Amino acid sequence: MGESQQQILPNPSLGEAEKVIKSGISRRKTVVIAGECTVDYDGRARSKLESGERLVIFKPDGSALIHRPKLYSPVNWQPSGSIFNTKLLEEGLVVRVFRRKENESMVITFTALQMVAVLDLVDNGEFNLYASERDMQEAILFKPDILETGFRPMTKEMAVDPGFIDIIGYDSDNTLTIVEIKRVKAPKDAVEQLRKYMDVIDMDANRTVRAILVAPEIADNAKELLDEYGYEFKALSPKECSEILKQKKGTPLTSFFE
Repeated sequence: MGESQQQILPNPSLGEAEKVIKSGISRRKTVVIAGECTVDYDGRARSKLESGERLVIFKPDGSALIHRPKLYSPVNWQPSGSIFNTKLLEEGLVVRVFRRKENESMVITFTALQMVAVLDLVDNGEFNLYASERDMQEAILFKPDILETGFRPMTKEMAVDPGFIDIIGYDSDNTLTIVEIKRVKAPKDAVEQLRKYMDVIDMDANRTVRAILVAPEIADNAKELLDEYGYEFKALSPKECSEILKQKKGTPLTSFFE
């Protein structure tokens, strides 16, 4: 990032800050302001945030966020597409952030500033949210062969006395198979949970039943217990399932139970 593309002013005067903020917004840069301010919102409701030291961010897409020193969520914000108007008035440096169509505005009045920065940030990285246990379940239902070739899921979240079995289906030999899913390393408790499900299913089914524990990896003591019970382990990561769900493209889960 070259010096010409960014400006960082420590403890600027309100007049200095006005020029820098106006320039940054007009050039569609990321503007970060730390200082004392009040915030007045008028739109779908009305609110007033009394004076306090806050971090204010104006983004190139026209969004604005106001953060207090604590908590992760902004206390006030405006979405992308907002319009900015900056003026130096007697009461302070005033930045009005508004949306014409929605007829709402947020007025930020700065009375003292600790820092103003205009940054030329570049971010082309793809965001990947890896799957939850429910997502892993959906990935197996969508593409059963990731569990094993020929697996046919029949139902999900089957209620039994100890809880809910993630997936029940049949393998390629038509053997009843129950599947327990964990999104992190499977502990010994997961094997015991699977054992409770098997006790119920074995009693009701009166036939051979397989049990498969699915997780990215398994703890050593859990693997020992799994082998002792004669159950099986399938390594499957949330990341793999996330990639599979990208292929799903709206296919209804009900289609796998027809």
